[in-house]
Amino acid sequence: MAGMNVRLAFAIISASWSAFQHGYNTGVMNAPQDVMSNWLQKEALSGTNLTLAAKDDPVVTNVWSLTVAIYCVGGMIGGVITGVVADRFGRKGGLLLNNVLVFLAAALEGLSKTAKSSEMLILGRLIIGINNGLNAGLTPMYLAEISPVSLRGSIGTVYQLVITITILLSQGLGLSSVLGTTNGWPWLLAVTVLPAVIQCFTLPLCPESPKYLLLNRGAELKAQRALNWLRGDVAVHGEMEEMHQEAEKNKISKKVTLRELFGNRQLRQPLLIAMVVMVAQQLSGINAVIFFSTDIFNNAGLDTTQSQFATLGMGAMNVIMTVISLLLVERAGRKTLLLVGFGGMMVCTIGLCIAIQYTAISWVPYLCIALVILFVTMFAVGPGSIPWFLVTELFNQAARPAASSVAVTINWTANFVVAQSFLPLSLVLGTYVFLIFAGLQFIFILFIAFKIPETKNKTIEEITAMFRQQL
Repeated sequence: MAGMNVRLAFAIISASWSAFQHGYNTGVMNAPQDVMSNWLQKEALSGTNLTLAAKDDPVVTNVWSLTVAIYCVGGMIGGVITGVVADRFGRKGGLLLNNVLVFLAAALEGLSKTAKSSEMLILGRLIIGINNGLNAGLTPMYLAEISPVSLRGSIGTVYQLVITITILLSQGLGLSSVLGTTNGWPWLLAVTVLPAVIQCFTLPLCPESPKYLLLNRGAELKAQRALNWLRGDVAVHGEMEEMHQEAEKNKISKKVTLRELFGNRQLRQPLLIAMVVMVAQQLSGINAVIFFSTDIFNNAGLDTTQSQFATLGMGAMNVIMTVISLLLVERAGRKTLLLVGFGGMMVCTIGLCIAIQYTAISWVPYLCIALVILFVTMFAVGPGSIPWFLVTELFNQAARPAASSVAVTINWTANFVVAQSFLPLSLVLGTYVFLIFAGLQFIFILFIAFKIPETKNKTIEEITAMFRQQL
């Protein structure tokens, strides 16, 4: 980890509190679903059929589905405005300003039970979704722009690492023995205020992105001071010269708009790559396998409590493998880890599809558990973390905000599509729905093998030069 120092680590941690919001709010609604559905039926909604259980009441089901799905809609909105916020307020400034949405969302969600208002809960989920959509673009952008070239991949992986940790945290806090209770769930949703407060105190102590200061604001002295702060005792003349060269090229091309992003031949291929890796991450089948995991664990003879702890163990494995990915990404490279990850996921998906048909055999359910854990492991190796920072590596400063905006919006849209279509498909196809994901994984493997270049240890200028040569 040559090039790492205390100040750079502090800046990385301060910025990564934003990833807390993304991971925590992705996983927080799973565990308390039953108690929150009962609250919706008995207190928040009128006109529901009280003779039915909350999970069977169509009104409750529709409101709950909207509460979960509106989060992804918020993510899409946040993704659309990422480029504007990044250019107008800066990377650091945008992250700090974005915390206003956290305070507003936490207040709405936390007080919704007291107010007996499902509308407050839904609006809170929409607002926190917008916050998370912005975080998904701004945080990887800031991390990429403060990183030395030799650490860009490892530091970029930190965003996904925090997501996996906070998903695990949300699952743990959501247990019925902790905050997943009738009176505890408002506190469970309001916990997101804490990381926002921490970031509001720590991030102002860090500098704005040196690249943003020089290339977007033309503030050379501030950029050099920011770079000196981040690098400590290391000389920054070489990095400043690289940024000056990029600034000169940007004067010719100027800031790239969304229209130019799609129309410019030089940007078309990196944009296609950025969009495909984001779609690949969401259509990889990770949500489907996690959705089926409880059934798989129950088939293996685990009771409800044991299944919950098995799910926590799966989340812990996701964290561990993301840490390993962080250490490997600068050695093995981005392309290699993506190929290994998707290849392993395809094998596990096909194996799971076959094994589920024979769960009556005593040892097969345990094979299913092993395949689920291995699947999550393969996802964490590359597909889970690399897409977030690969997008920032493919574009120069002029195009990066617009490209990040498109990529993040595509990611949240794909997430929404999977969330809305998976259950109907599984009802029609049963476990054979996994074959759809296996086919998609194979397509993604071919795309990665033939279309995605290796960006390890390459400067932005070297990466953009590769695409120019392919025209």
